[in-house]
Amino acid sequence: MPFIASFRLDRCLSVGLFAPLAGIRKREGMLRVPILMYHSVCKKTEQGVHPYYRVTTTPEVFARHIELLAGHGYQTLGLMEAVLLLRPDASQDAPLKPVVITFDDGFLDFYTTAFPVLAAHGFTATVFLPTSFIGAGGRTVAGKEFLTWGQVRELAAAGIAFGSHSVSHGLLAAMPRLEVEMELRRSKEVIEEETGRPVNTFSYPYAFPGQDREFVAYLRGALQKCGYSCSVTTNIGTATSASDPLFFKRLPVNDADDDRLFLAKMSGGYDWLYRAQYAAKRAKGILGLGKGKNLVRWQEGKNVTQ
Repeated sequence: MPFIASFRLDRCLSVGLFAPLAGIRKREGMLRVPILMYHSVCKKTEQGVHPYYRVTTTPEVFARHIELLAGHGYQTLGLMEAVLLLRPDASQDAPLKPVVITFDDGFLDFYTTAFPVLAAHGFTATVFLPTSFIGAGGRTVAGKEFLTWGQVRELAAAGIAFGSHSVSHGLLAAMPRLEVEMELRRSKEVIEEETGRPVNTFSYPYAFPGQDREFVAYLRGALQKCGYSCSVTTNIGTATSASDPLFFKRLPVNDADDDRLFLAKMSGGYDWLYRAQYAAKRAKGILGLGKGKNLVRWQEGKNVTQ
């Protein structure tokens, strides 16, 4: 492979510069909780897609990631546990190395491939469901099947948490306000009806429009109105006591994350990329690029999360 194709500036800076700096900050006492963002764990690789934009993780790489977490002493938390832990008035002792593992989209391969690896290490995770796709009679996206409600209930009984990923996996920022609230409220209700458990977490589909301050302010109110206490985004970073639990940042991970890059992300060495990510989104917004294309791209199996 030519050097120009294999060189990754984000990896180079994260591993060589920002991870060591993050280690210094950690020694100064700031609690950080990495929230990992996975999508699909399957053997199908994303050829021709830049590593930064991939959303699949091979079973071998996923197993290695979990081995690294276990070997380095990380303990998994639920999202609401992380919220309580990061509150300024938190009274409970924090695990030395907390981590939250999340999966977007509710693909079947979480049940068949990812969950057995997690269970073998005593780890838990939160899976975000786009409810119109779950148990929908074999409905697929880019050839990928989704969980059935029976599988969701089985996983919930085994300790996996479930949150909302909307009803339709639509582009919320482009929808009428009443439709957005329907997506938030109905998806929550359906998951609660099917599992018999409360749902208070949400994952925003697609790249989070953090540069659109008017929409973000509206979304905050809509989430609270519909009964959500925590929401995660595609904004890059780790959660801290200064984080807003309605818009937690996450760390995208995929099959291009080798050991050193994965551990750099865990240490906070990837957080610097948020500023570049925000600037790129702002530029696209000013230029009007990418609007209205996300749903088609998701159905074709292309990454639109960052």
